[in-house]
Amino acid sequence: MTETDVPKTPAVGIEEPPLAGIRVIALEHAVAAPLCSRHLADLGADVIKVESPSGGDLARHYDSVVEGQSAYFVWANRSKRSITLDLKSDEGREALDGLLGRADVFVHNLGPGAVDRLGFGREKLRERFPKLINCAISGYGADGPYRDRKAFDLLIQGEAGLLSVTGEPERPAKVGISVADMCAAVYAVSSILAAVLHRERTGAGTFIDTSMLDCLSEWMMAPAYHQLYADVQLPRAGARHNMMVPYGVYPTGDGEHVNFAVQTAAQWARLCEQVIDRPDLVEDERFATNELRVRNRADLEPVIEERLAALGTAHVTERLVAAGIPTAAVNDLNDLVHHPQHEARVRWVEAGSPNGPVRVLRSPFNLDGLPEPVTAVPGLGEHTETVLAELRRDAGKAY
Repeated sequence: MTETDVPKTPAVGIEEPPLAGIRVIALEHAVAAPLCSRHLADLGADVIKVESPSGGDLARHYDSVVEGQSAYFVWANRSKRSITLDLKSDEGREALDGLLGRADVFVHNLGPGAVDRLGFGREKLRERFPKLINCAISGYGADGPYRDRKAFDLLIQGEAGLLSVTGEPERPAKVGISVADMCAAVYAVSSILAAVLHRERTGAGTFIDTSMLDCLSEWMMAPAYHQLYADVQLPRAGARHNMMVPYGVYPTGDGEHVNFAVQTAAQWARLCEQVIDRPDLVEDERFATNELRVRNRADLEPVIEERLAALGTAHVTERLVAAGIPTAAVNDLNDLVHHPQHEARVRWVEAGSPNGPVRVLRSPFNLDGLPEPVTAVPGLGEHTETVLAELRRDAGKAY
């Protein structure tokens, strides 16, 4: 399946991508900023990725699983143009300055203080380019006692308390994807879109201080309120929920698992009556509300487990579906990449890359009628001459 094979719905008031005409300069590496700028490219922005000529984005070298290319890099960097600039040289910094003078958005996530040391600090850019939207993504933010600390995804998962609620009771576990990076990327995209609207109304750019810790802490607020208001550190619950019971993955009699969620009193009653054949539990005062079921989970969950252990996975799933209890598979990655829902919705398309076509997942924005520009994963410095030629033409000088 190629991008030309994707069924197109007639446009409903969208004649071109929403960010068509917006130019983004991305001084980025790893995950957070690259994913942010890729999503801007998904919405039609012209993203120019500035890389070092000595190796480029460090994510290019994480592995070689995608036709000799890094999985992280292919995922987070399609639909961009890559240029190489030696920012240690006067010529390289002058070229970046010229690009920023003709840009709408500047996204960057270099180490603490690196952009300032290059001469592109917040106040200098505000003074020189008052319409520029300047988005800095960092671990801890632009001020505060941790501002100069380097940060990576796992470190922020620890700082934000995510490790304290993730894993088994006896040991923490990191989330299996770079959730802190991705969280920051999503908030940076949202902030940039808001800033674009603000500039349309006022003509003024702005500075966006996106902190990975701020972003992931926001996602931690439900468990944090238990600490703040009840002085309770929620326990790690493995593949189950630490604030709702029953909710999670339960073993069945054939050595497999079912995955289901009970959130309402009606669902609880149907689970007892139609799935586990224990209608008496509905009247048990220990389990009358979710809060009580959480408090008494040590008494309740063994009862559920014992009943499910006598049934096969297919039988339990049939009962859950018939009872209207939300349920889903416990898929592995092979199941994911061949998921029938993705196939039915034509989510996989092909994009070019320096090593040939690669499969990529379409953007999840799903605006009705949105033209979807899925273009290639760039080679290191592939567009340097083209972009600098554009800059020379626009500026009337050589770089």
